[in-house]
Amino acid sequence: MSCCPGCGAEFPERDGPVHRYMESSPACWAAYGEVLAREYSDPAYFQVHRLSVDAYAVQHPGKPSPQTTQSVAVHLIRLCLLLERDLPMERANEAMLKASEQEQQFAWLTPPESLGAVTVADVWKAEALEAHVAAVRRWAESVWQAWAPHHATVKSWIPADY
Repeated sequence: MSCCPGCGAEFPERDGPVHRYMESSPACWAAYGEVLAREYSDPAYFQVHRLSVDAYAVQHPGKPSPQTTQSVAVHLIRLCLLLERDLPMERANEAMLKASEQEQQFAWLTPPESLGAVTVADVWKAEALEAHVAAVRRWAESVWQAWAPHHATVKSWIPADY
């Protein structure tokens, strides 16, 4: 077994590629790819796709750089808008894109000690639609709560009209 350096999930040892700036193990990155394939293959699964993308991105923040700083910021923004403000997915995505145009405003947020108890492994193991959707929602909520020390900062980055 190998432990992912990003989320801490354990997977069977595996060689392979990883994301170029999100810090993960090859096995975790492969599991995430399988989750994305499931979501892209069926519109019923796709309804939670952006939550999956956001949860993975902020649970694997990488090392401080302009790119990782912006990535964590905009994915936390969308999680906030979806989970706390209950914005429709399209509107939350618009806000995320608008915020990303203001990248100079973002500062590196020191990741919390725990990035959340629920990981991509929990979603990867889900075998049916309802289980997948529920696991993604738990994952997104767990990750958002893990970043609670930075919620005020994230909210200050949300464009005013959202």
